[in-house]
Amino acid sequence: MAILPYISICEIIIDIAMHEMSIAINIVDIAVDTALKSDAKKINEIVVDIGRLAGIIPESLLFCYDSACKDTIAEGSQLKLNIIQAKAVCDSCGFEFDADSPVPLCPKCDDFVLRVNGGRELKIKSINVD
Repeated sequence: MAILPYISICEIIIDIAMHEMSIAINIVDIAVDTALKSDAKKINEIVVDIGRLAGIIPESLLFCYDSACKDTIAEGSQLKLNIIQAKAVCDSCGFEFDADSPVPLCPKCDDFVLRVNGGRELKIKSINVD
């Protein structure tokens, strides 16, 4: 019999939140650097494209965003997320569908699909500044 280490649900939530916090900080850093190069005084909104398969929990990223903006020209700004759906094409039957995992099952023939397009994006699409 093996004894497995105890991992509390709180530790898992903290790990997830830390992942999204580091992404939020990077988004804000890039946006602030870009805005300052254009002599902007304030960031009003940042629009980010995030793929459904990018491994990011949108709600957690939104939760972390305000903290990442604190004491920057982005403080008080809004983060808008565009969720990009992954598209899959079944190699067996040719059926096209929205993928919700990196290696999905085809809903038409139940074969594994190895051709998934998109859904892994993470890019700043626009920065609205004053």
